[in-house]
Amino acid sequence: MGKQFSHLLQALPQGLLLRSDGDATVGAPVEEDNRLLRPGGLFVARKGLVADGHDFVQQAIAAGAAALVLERDVDSGGIPRALVGDAAEALGYLAAAWHDNPASKLRLIGVSGTNGKTTTATLLHRILQRASDGRAGLISTVAADLGSSRADTGLHVTTPGAPQVQALLAQMVANGLTHAVLEMTSHGLAQGRLNGVTLAAAVLTNVTHEHLDFHGDFGAYRAAKMRMFGLLAPGQGVALLNAEEEQTAWLMRQLSGRVVTFGIDSDADLRAEGIRHSPRGTRFTAVGPATGRSLDITTRLAGDFNVSNSLAAAAAAMQIAEVRDAHIVKGIADVASIPGRMERVVAGQEFTALVDFAHTPDALEKALRAGRALVAPRGRLIVAFGCAGLRDQEKRRLMPAIAARLADVSILTAEDPRSESLDAILATMAEACSAAGAVEGQSFLREPDRARALLRACQLARAGDVVMACGKGHEQSMCFGETEYPWDDRHALRAALDGRALTSLPTASS
Repeated sequence: MGKQFSHLLQALPQGLLLRSDGDATVGAPVEEDNRLLRPGGLFVARKGLVADGHDFVQQAIAAGAAALVLERDVDSGGIPRALVGDAAEALGYLAAAWHDNPASKLRLIGVSGTNGKTTTATLLHRILQRASDGRAGLISTVAADLGSSRADTGLHVTTPGAPQVQALLAQMVANGLTHAVLEMTSHGLAQGRLNGVTLAAAVLTNVTHEHLDFHGDFGAYRAAKMRMFGLLAPGQGVALLNAEEEQTAWLMRQLSGRVVTFGIDSDADLRAEGIRHSPRGTRFTAVGPATGRSLDITTRLAGDFNVSNSLAAAAAAMQIAEVRDAHIVKGIADVASIPGRMERVVAGQEFTALVDFAHTPDALEKALRAGRALVAPRGRLIVAFGCAGLRDQEKRRLMPAIAARLADVSILTAEDPRSESLDAILATMAEACSAAGAVEGQSFLREPDRARALLRACQLARAGDVVMACGKGHEQSMCFGETEYPWDDRHALRAALDGRALTSLPTASS
């Protein structure tokens, strides 16, 4: 499959292409990483957070690049090249064009939000699987379902790069899929990794404090989330917003197309009534007053926030003509658990043990409130969590204060300290706990080694208690320095329930 370089450049939005010289047949995919470039491919040199692709142009030429897309003049050795105003913005459009615009052949729903996007995307995927006779795909931070294959993810990745997104969508089309759900992170949206995608519906679960280390301030973070709505099909796409989030009023003023809201305690277009929680799951009725629709929903997921996620999935699914109410009800009921989201770990213990990805203040508060609802009379809520290094430092004060207020015992521990001092991170967290009224040695502890922290939590637990490991969820590694060490909270918690502490982290020998 070959494409003319000049033809690919026609896919760029007006004004992005500054000039070009020469033409060539591009016979291999578009790439931004010279190490992945195949002979005959198109190399796009963009400036990243750590490296500048322009420094690798000569390696790309040596690897057999047919043409180059650049942001500044670089010696191309006579190879056809184009100069663009923003290579990161151009990359997605070029990759989509090379793959024959696979998004145009799928009914796509995008899901973003600070919290709840993976759960909502998973629920939506199962609903669309029901509605399309199994021909629905998924790209999330947990898994990718391409129809003929499924890949689990779990390292510190967000939305895949633009070439990977388009390649995955093209594989879905080749596998005969008709629908897909795309989880969209703020990093991926800000960096244009979803450019070249057109959405039938876009769901925003919430926008709260997160990733300010990358975006700079909350306004820029919110603007990145807004970019998802710019991917909606003109005049046809539907935006779905959580009516209970404080940012929703502002968001609605920015949107010009059709907007549908969902929420629990609000005057939303789709809302929950008669919520009933039990150890086996949650039941509620999803009611759309304007449409007269009423669905009796049963989900095996715990917590009011999962009622909100279920409403988001149901509201989005209702925008797809071929989705029936039965598809929604059965699809939500299909989902037994989401990897690393309020996931139970059972080893015959007399208390409840849960792993949750909560790594933001809002998510931790919601997770702890959900955990508290599972505590037996006179039982306690025990949580182990940390705050990541080289990330938003304000969370190191906000999250411990929340835990001090909602948990009976908090164990402060490692969570990807990276190149920062773990002891310093824990000291800041401990100060926040103390300022919130917690007492070290009684209502909170410091344990740098996460495996020993989980073991300590299980040793403290009694019948009727709830133990929660928060912050890592489905992830399969933990970063110390620049090294990713194998790690899975679920395996570590299972070992702790067996009276053992894993020794895979460098803190194990401290």
